[in-house]
Amino acid sequence: MQDMTDEKTQAIVGARALNWPGPWTIGSVVIAMFVLAPIAAVVWIAFNPAENVWPHLISTTLPRYFGNTLILGLSVAALSAMVGTGAAWLVSMYRFPGSRVLQWLLLTPLAIPAYVGAYALVDFLEYSGPVQTGLRGVFGWESARDYWFPEIRSRWAAILVLTSALSPYVFLLARQAFHEQSGGVYEVARALGSGPWGRFFRVGLPLARPAIAAGSAIVMMETLADFGTVEFFAVQTLTTGIFTTWLEMGNAGGAAQIAMVILALVLILSALEKISRSKSRFYRLERQARPLMPIQLRGWQAWLATLVCTTPFAIGFVLPTSVLGWHAVANAEGWLAPGLLRALWHTVTVGGIAAVVTVLAALFLVYGVRLSGARLPRLLLPVTTIGYAAPGAVLAVGILIPLAAIDNAFADAVQSLTGFDPGLLLTGTAFAVIFAYSVRFFAIAQGATDTAMGRVSPSLPMAARSLGRSAGGALREVYVPLIRGSVGTALLLVFVDSVKELPATLLLRPFNYNTLATRVYEKASLELIGEAAPAAILVILVGLVAVTLMARASRSLDRS
Repeated sequence: MQDMTDEKTQAIVGARALNWPGPWTIGSVVIAMFVLAPIAAVVWIAFNPAENVWPHLISTTLPRYFGNTLILGLSVAALSAMVGTGAAWLVSMYRFPGSRVLQWLLLTPLAIPAYVGAYALVDFLEYSGPVQTGLRGVFGWESARDYWFPEIRSRWAAILVLTSALSPYVFLLARQAFHEQSGGVYEVARALGSGPWGRFFRVGLPLARPAIAAGSAIVMMETLADFGTVEFFAVQTLTTGIFTTWLEMGNAGGAAQIAMVILALVLILSALEKISRSKSRFYRLERQARPLMPIQLRGWQAWLATLVCTTPFAIGFVLPTSVLGWHAVANAEGWLAPGLLRALWHTVTVGGIAAVVTVLAALFLVYGVRLSGARLPRLLLPVTTIGYAAPGAVLAVGILIPLAAIDNAFADAVQSLTGFDPGLLLTGTAFAVIFAYSVRFFAIAQGATDTAMGRVSPSLPMAARSLGRSAGGALREVYVPLIRGSVGTALLLVFVDSVKELPATLLLRPFNYNTLATRVYEKASLELIGEAAPAAILVILVGLVAVTLMARASRSLDRS
């Protein structure tokens, strides 16, 4: 009996000496590898192309793609920084007609995908649109030869649309930064004779610079990721180059090489944003900082502030919803089109599955990293957020090519063994689309879950474990009930972003498979704005849900 006990003890000691990783550690590493696999595939394909067209790209189209992308990104980021920061300063520091409502209305352009705003702007300003039609009616002009009007489908229009859609990112972060500042700092500045412009440039702007830089970086990344807007305005960028090189030239390696350029730009942007924030250190000196006391504006200054803050809201939200709403009402039969109902069903099912899979994977990963003492999962955790910075077209390159190879190899093997052709199980279904959504928006679920778990006192799960609960039991009975609000928010945000995602869906969807986003794109590309309007309105309504959640979260932060 003693010999058997000694043998068991030696076996336990030997197992501990081997330090085998537990299931949570293994599962965390596997999930992280799946999230990072598309990026790794892009790098591999780019460096091992079947046909190296890199010299051809460099000598022909790549400089144009790169130049347009750089001009577009810098212009949209600069304009978004000016619009978002200016509006945030006004609603935070002053009171004027409509200021309390405008601080929430200025978030609503986030509900409008940029490509939807592009379709609405062109319909509003084109030759047959209400603006030019009205001008011809008022001044008696007969045709376009009688007057000058700027070219609508151009780079400047793309910059305007993208700025209108993305400037709320800067507004949200800058407004939060201004609200977190101490009112005493501005009282001292006023006592020293600093005027409104001096307080903005010498006090407010330097203190809010890290938040503005972070918002501008997000804007540039979203601009890099855009496809629908630039394609509609005929602006050739790196993202459109991926579509052209892959779908028209049939060169996947060249598309991967262009995707590598985008990834390099994203990494440079992320590094510059982190460096800019690392050099800034601001601390509150008071234990209880005095809140900001907004100044009441009167007369023409008050109405000018209202006009300045209303303009981004009008261009970014009122104009698109009005144009598309009019078309949706004028073409009421479009709401009963069978294609719309199918697209709605596909959107709900694919987006819902992607949201559930993404959040569950993020929950497992974050909890597994917290349980694991291994170094590898902790190193992989922050790297898994790179998918959010990678454009959907880049992820599509890294997903479709490897999955297609696996699909074809599996189908050939089954057919050779059984004589039955199973078809393409991965790329012939919505699996690839769901996988792309999960990778693209994994950072949202991971960030929400990690933050929520960080607020749970470590003593609570430790108490559950001491009472005999397993690691999974502690997760189910302690963590999940306490973080269900954050988990629910992450589910909704991943779902909403999946609904709006266009380039990855266009490249990865099965044949004759439409979502609301792709239906809007297809109809608008054929100039059928009336048929695209119902699907666009549905996309906007889903986006408004996310904006409402962000507004509620921001309001709760202000109260706290």
